[in-house]
Amino acid sequence: MLRSVANHVLTALLAVGLTASGCSSGGVRQEPELAPTRGSLSSAVELDHRRLPSARSEALITYGSANARDEPITVTGTVSVPAAPPPPRGWPVISWAHGTTGTADACAPSADRPGGPAHSYVGLVDQVLDRWVAAGYAVVQTDYEGLGTPGEHPYLNGVSEANTVVDIVRAARRANPGIGADWFAMGHSQGGQAALFAAAERVRSEVPLRAAVAIAPGGFQVDRTAEFFRARAGTPEVTAALPFLSPLLLGAVAADPGIAADELVADEIRPLLEVGRTGCQDDVREAAARMRPQRVFRDDAELGPLTAYLRSQDPSRLALGVPTLVLQGTDDALVGKPGTDQLVGMLCRRSAQVSYRVYDGAEHRQVLAESLPDAERFVDAVRAGRPPAGTCT
Repeated sequence: MLRSVANHVLTALLAVGLTASGCSSGGVRQEPELAPTRGSLSSAVELDHRRLPSARSEALITYGSANARDEPITVTGTVSVPAAPPPPRGWPVISWAHGTTGTADACAPSADRPGGPAHSYVGLVDQVLDRWVAAGYAVVQTDYEGLGTPGEHPYLNGVSEANTVVDIVRAARRANPGIGADWFAMGHSQGGQAALFAAAERVRSEVPLRAAVAIAPGGFQVDRTAEFFRARAGTPEVTAALPFLSPLLLGAVAADPGIAADELVADEIRPLLEVGRTGCQDDVREAAARMRPQRVFRDDAELGPLTAYLRSQDPSRLALGVPTLVLQGTDDALVGKPGTDQLVGMLCRRSAQVSYRVYDGAEHRQVLAESLPDAERFVDAVRAGRPPAGTCT
């Protein structure tokens, strides 16, 4: 709560030009902004704790980006730099896009601490990202639009996610001159979708993206959500999928206020939305586990606008402009391998630069660690000018 209030205050100060420029004695670097522009740096505060133990230093930054309508927004994220001095061209960069943590401000990864509401996931991811820092990469992690900053979080909005993934690299280079221009988009689950949107030709930057890695990417056929819940009401499949209904609906409302989530769902589902508005994904999962709804959507619900919006966020329609590696576990119950197989096939129709690796027995979170060696080899090959031949060729 205090963090959210602080961000609101910061944004208000920026709006009237009252922030100080330069570096303060407290280690805060700020640039005056009347309105945040994409990649602008509003503030950088060195943290007194490190989530990634191998980092020499970590900073919480506030920077400018754009939502899906190209309107200016303020976003937070973290910048972690290696212990070794930067090479002549600067540290290469991993811009990490996180998986589902929730839609409330408390779910922002930059606010994570041991015992925090999203720590079961964020703490696991940090173990993997620490390996990249130890290998000499700067790691930047966006919180996405609306997580810890004014406005709501448009969960699974690919353009908004990709904008924040791109723009944090630009802002981080302003915060630390040791950060180079050689950067890679990488993400898991929700963030896998974000990495694919960042790799699309429509999302560009003055610092060109070298390649992307999408781990168990979400969003494929998400427009079938209503059909799925209506056809399987009262089944174990609905119970397993129910925790993701809340972020999907709340995210759709954030992107399109014309979608009224509370009017679409059955009365017994509305408490789940309330949990999602204030809690994180573990809280939603616990609430969903106590439910046995016989229906999810109202019988008279007009689901056309929701379905159309969700269809627009399906990554299978993208044309990827850079080499892209997709990584998937066979035992993933949340992002199933059959769906990712189809997604890769559809991406291959528009780009021959897609590579695909599958990990036997890996579940949704296990694939993060199991796929790391292949991700490292892929990034190393691209940096050396030897991008691997895609699966499509």
